Amino acid sequence: MSSSVKTAVFPVAGFGTRVLPATKAFPKEMLPVVDKPLIHYAVEQAVEAGIEKLVLVTGRNKQAMEDYFDIAYELDRTLAERGKDDIRKSVREFLLEPGRIMYVRQMEPLGLGHAVWCARHMAGDGPFLVMSPDDLVMSDVSTAKQLIDAHEKTGGNVVAVMDVPREHTNRYGVLDTDNPEDKLPVVKGMVEKPDPSVAPSTLSIIAHYLLMPEVFDELARHERGAGNEIQLTDAMARLIGKQPFHGLRFEGTRFDCGTKEGWLEANIAFGLKRADLGGKVADIVKKYANS
Repeated sequence: MSSSVKTAVFPVAGFGTRVLPATKAFPKEMLPVVDKPLIHYAVEQAVEAGIEKLVLVTGRNKQAMEDYFDIAYELDRTLAERGKDDIRKSVREFLLEPGRIMYVRQMEPLGLGHAVWCARHMAGDGPFLVMSPDDLVMSDVSTAKQLIDAHEKTGGNVVAVMDVPREHTNRYGVLDTDNPEDKLPVVKGMVEKPDPSVAPSTLSIIAHYLLMPEVFDELARHERGAGNEIQLTDAMARLIGKQPFHGLRFEGTRFDCGTKEGWLEANIAFGLKRADLGGKVADIVKKYANS
């Protein structure tokens, strides 16, 4: 039985200020983890979960992502002429059929909620995923598939959550729930970046969501929240009580690749798991850890 979730939205218009100066003229979503950029992992996981339509909400200086998911004719021809068939295959193997990836521009940096709202006409009228490439999760089953499976069980909205140290709650949207230890806690409220002293829990949302289309009606109000931005958390909170709403304690390890230390850790972790590189990466880590 196929899933009712057919669309994934990728908000990729941000400046990447936490990893400057690397992202001054280079999209943060193109930062490589081992040998694939962050956006590749995000799109790949959505495709493997059965997603048919992929919507990238871009901004200025983001054309590199469009080029990445296109044929590089000069490179392709050169690799073919030089007989580098294995490399050529690795470059071409993730090219999707024309029209499956689409792009819409977020013209002003007004927050995550505004970025998602910009995709409203492409997302359709059914449930859809929102996947931030910054939040890279290493798992046997992708968070995209885990969210879809949870939605098929509970209906309504599902957000990926994890426990964080209480002093870090002011970095996340945080759940208010009566059953925080459950795998699928029922959400009765959520607060965007609360002060640790008033945070309703430590169960915090990472930027992987499965949302019902009614969220676009809430986002259309364009109300400003934390940071004077249009917050997706605020729009989701207004759906609580109107639709089923659950958190999902996802399985896997999350890396915040929007930070320098998170991106470095992801490279080490993913490198160690590679059959062709794991031993070499382990030797490098040992070399510098012991120096």
